[in-house]
Amino acid sequence: MSSSTRNQSNPAPETLRYVPVDHSRVTFDGGFWKSWTQTVRDVTIPTQHKRLEEEGFLEVLDFDKPAGPLARPIQPSGLSMQHFFDSDFGKWIEAASYTLKAHPNPDIESKIDAIVEKLEHGQMADGYLNSWFIRREPGKRWTNLRDLHEMYSMGHLLEGAVAYFEATGKRRFLDVMIRAVDHIIDTFGREPGKLRGYDAHEEIELALVKLYRITRDPRHLALATYFVDERGQMPSYYDEEAIKRGERPEDYVYKTYAYSQAHMPVREQEQVVGHAVRAMYLFSAMADLAYENNDTSLKAACDKLFDNLTSRQLYVTGGLGPSASNEGFTREFDLPNETAYAETCAAVALGFWSHRMAQTDLDGKFTDKLETVLFNGALSGIARDGEHYFYENVLESHGQHRRWKWHYCPCCPTNIARFVTSLGQYFYSAKPGELAVHLYGANVAELPLGDRLLRLRQETNYPWDGDIRLQVSIDQPSRFILRLRIPAWCREASVSVNGEVIALDACTVKGYAALDREWRNDDEVRIALPMPVDRLYAHPAVSEDGGRVALQRGPVVYCVEETDIGCEPQRLRLPASTELAVRYDSALLGGAAVLEGTAFEAGTADWANALYRTSPPALKARPFRAIPYHLWANRDAGAMAIWLQEA
Repeated sequence: MSSSTRNQSNPAPETLRYVPVDHSRVTFDGGFWKSWTQTVRDVTIPTQHKRLEEEGFLEVLDFDKPAGPLARPIQPSGLSMQHFFDSDFGKWIEAASYTLKAHPNPDIESKIDAIVEKLEHGQMADGYLNSWFIRREPGKRWTNLRDLHEMYSMGHLLEGAVAYFEATGKRRFLDVMIRAVDHIIDTFGREPGKLRGYDAHEEIELALVKLYRITRDPRHLALATYFVDERGQMPSYYDEEAIKRGERPEDYVYKTYAYSQAHMPVREQEQVVGHAVRAMYLFSAMADLAYENNDTSLKAACDKLFDNLTSRQLYVTGGLGPSASNEGFTREFDLPNETAYAETCAAVALGFWSHRMAQTDLDGKFTDKLETVLFNGALSGIARDGEHYFYENVLESHGQHRRWKWHYCPCCPTNIARFVTSLGQYFYSAKPGELAVHLYGANVAELPLGDRLLRLRQETNYPWDGDIRLQVSIDQPSRFILRLRIPAWCREASVSVNGEVIALDACTVKGYAALDREWRNDDEVRIALPMPVDRLYAHPAVSEDGGRVALQRGPVVYCVEETDIGCEPQRLRLPASTELAVRYDSALLGGAAVLEGTAFEAGTADWANALYRTSPPALKARPFRAIPYHLWANRDAGAMAIWLQEA
């Protein structure tokens, strides 16, 4: 490792770190998230397992049978999606496990056990575990880390094993994956005789940190640290590996290792580049290691990269990665709408990264982005029925985009499922003497407070309403700091405790209001977050959005669908003076706040056969209606737009 990346790190003192609450200690007993979490638990999880069976994913685990025809044929690149099928049922197990802790389900548990039994049966004697290579190419394992996702797949299996152990206490799957990790430890590293490689698709790194938090085995943390520190070191391991395979490194299809964030050591990277999901997984692992190792250099790198992403490369929805060709980034301020890739997985992973950053640095800029992702760029990836999805999350369509029940590469369905089923952990964090409230929504939470539990109830119709009531239940008076996130989108927030108004200017740091007091049973906190309709304008360098406006209310970004207005929204002109009324529509896909007013449509009746002319189109007034972006494409097919032309 070069001297520029070498870092002396020590475990962070517990008093410096926030710890997310156990997701199962948060119950969504009403409001927005009750319906969504129930749908994912009762519809999404069972139907995803059905799809895994129907599409031949689980067949890859029949290790005693000769390998049959590929369910996903080899592509021109020489690769098949089947190379990483293991990752998809690993994520499914993880998502399903999150539901089991609070809602036991013998049928789901038996389905997980059946998969685990096959994985254990197929695992090689040395611990290696990857269905593709064990069944199809046993002589080629660990020969192409650049392209074939071996550790990526093992990482998702490992995350599933950790979640299943935490939910049920069963060790079988966890022990299988610990043996697999032991094999990786024996194979990779800087010691003589080991391969000095790392997987091009990041994932194993953050999975190893999750494992370490259970085992406290320093080898697990050291392996994660090695993979992050080794990434981007020169000469490139991928060049050496390609030469060993008899290939020319310059023939690499993506031409640059920036695709895998392996073009330079991670601490030297200042611009987010390459494949969007890989980048977010890497940065999540970097944040984890900064947290666990008290590694200030990794934290500093994360800060630079986060600022680059959010100030120059992030869609208004929290989507990211504009290009289909590399499933990722192109250049700064390149944010096309209709061709936006904005993969669901990338938005979910940005949620992971943002949340992790807030645990060592309680700054609202991180949780603001978590909230944006949650209500917009990630949630748009799943239909309201819980069994149809988007891979790409475009910001504009002429009706060609429709949701599908499964995909050639179905990484996104299981990713959004594990995000929603573990939602509780994103709402609260605690450390000695402090409790942080990151997100708002109706729920009841049991939160750690020293050696006791605090029961906190949120009553609210958030995100449709900004009035929030927090009720404290505690068996005896206790002094601690309650930190409340004040969203950046809210300009006139107010907070009171038992009717006494709090001076927010005096107690708010980095977007969190600190209420330091002795708390008693039945104390009540009232938070008012006014939600006017905001008109958003893009940076001038985002050329496609010049002269356009987007609408946001609270954390929710809005769009206009053809089915609501009777014409393509691309023909609308929204005057700057138009007043938009907010109305709660209980009939809209389970209920949502909609925006209504008057806009102008550019008429076509008098254009005859002309394509161009010297006078602009006539404008006629027509009713205007916008709905939350995450609900689009749940009704009739038609055009959609977030960015509207402003008159």
